[in-house]
Amino acid sequence: MPNANEAHLSVPSQEQHSVPSESLRVAPVADELARLFQETGFSLALVGGSVRDALLGRLGNDLDFTTDARPEDVLKIVRPWADAVWEVGIAFGTVGAQKAARDGDAERNFQIEVTTYRSEAYDRTSRKPEVSYGDSIEEDLVRRDFTVNAMALALPEKTFIDPHDGRADLAARVLRTPGTPEASFSDDPLRMMRAARFAAQLDFEVAPEVVTAMKEMAGRIEIVSAERVREELNKLILSAHPRKGLKLLVDTGLADHVLPELPALRLESDEHHRHKDVYEHTLIVLEQAIALEEDGPDLTLRLAALLHDIGKPRTRRFEKDGRVSFHHHEVVGAKMTKKRMTALKYSNELVKDVSRLVELHLRFHGYGTGEWTDSAVRRYVRDAGPLLDRLHKLTRSDCTTRNKRKATALSRAYDGLEERIAQLQEQEELDSIRPDLDGNQIMEILGVGPGPIVGRAYKQMLELRLENGPMEHDAAVAALKEWWAEQG
Repeated sequence: MPNANEAHLSVPSQEQHSVPSESLRVAPVADELARLFQETGFSLALVGGSVRDALLGRLGNDLDFTTDARPEDVLKIVRPWADAVWEVGIAFGTVGAQKAARDGDAERNFQIEVTTYRSEAYDRTSRKPEVSYGDSIEEDLVRRDFTVNAMALALPEKTFIDPHDGRADLAARVLRTPGTPEASFSDDPLRMMRAARFAAQLDFEVAPEVVTAMKEMAGRIEIVSAERVREELNKLILSAHPRKGLKLLVDTGLADHVLPELPALRLESDEHHRHKDVYEHTLIVLEQAIALEEDGPDLTLRLAALLHDIGKPRTRRFEKDGRVSFHHHEVVGAKMTKKRMTALKYSNELVKDVSRLVELHLRFHGYGTGEWTDSAVRRYVRDAGPLLDRLHKLTRSDCTTRNKRKATALSRAYDGLEERIAQLQEQEELDSIRPDLDGNQIMEILGVGPGPIVGRAYKQMLELRLENGPMEHDAAVAALKEWWAEQG
């Protein structure tokens, strides 16, 4: 299956457009399912993103279909045929299924969604769409978000249906709406974010009239649930060209409603108080972090890169010597990150990890350019914990200076830190730093029971471990008793 994050997609040429639709590569499982619908008197068509991806030569295992059959009829057809069926989206006319089937020489697992022809719209105050079923595929296609997603392939005969000239827009790499953008965005305001997301995923341009409508209607995104907004934002951030989508969100004013911390980074600077463009810097850091990814898109790293400097606007100070300072912006930024991500209903674990990376992203610079002590290295590793690899990448990405000498010096300094970490990890198992005495031993030595005293003693022993490295048992006992004596 082609990489969904490919930078350059194989868009059909005009000559390819003239090729009969029957030559489109569609999985045999689609024809099999279509015959079942046909036998029971219903129609079935591959639709939307599946047709778009088939034309782009990147159709994967997720297949979307539309039908004139109502959901209860779809269930009757699909249940005996599929390996698994789920009804999570049935209130919106969608039945999900899984089917394993041979495709050429390979066995593939297909994720299938079959949705009844429908139309949906929001009222001015609702967060959920009102769904009504339609009777024709043309009626269904006109409600789709963009023309490139408003194409269908009727099966099993493979009749191509393209009432809004989506194939031409696909070739032109442009996003337009089937009807007026105002009507489309009024029906579902989330489509404005989807425009930014598809621009980022496919590297397409958004038509001027669509951009204009996004600017005029940006406030309508407020009625969409935080969960739906978050999912679109994730898809955009994990795309091949997130800068493109993020800039569109900022330029149209949508970001003011869903991620206001990002446009706030566009700090004005006068001729006397020049400083780096924090907004542009952030986008570069994001791109540099992406370049360091090793196992595919990393949402935690990308969110941390995007949010790492959001504390700067609140901490900006103009100093007497003309410089601009942002003292403790990493601490403020970590709190802001937690607040924003919580509002967007991210998981507690992801909120914790991204906030921690934002808080730690300056730690490396706090030690200056001199030789790191073993104690400093231990604390750096301990504080990063399982986020250490991501912190390495974020810290390296945060260098966007055009001064090659400075950039090289920073890179070498960080190389040196990573070498020190590797050396100490071999010697001391840094990933699992613990005091040389555990809680039970502390209670036995001090003759105390469970309580705050044990916690304080444990913390003291951990500090000694971080400062001095591993201690022999007798030395650790002596150090504990010395501390205990000082407590009076």
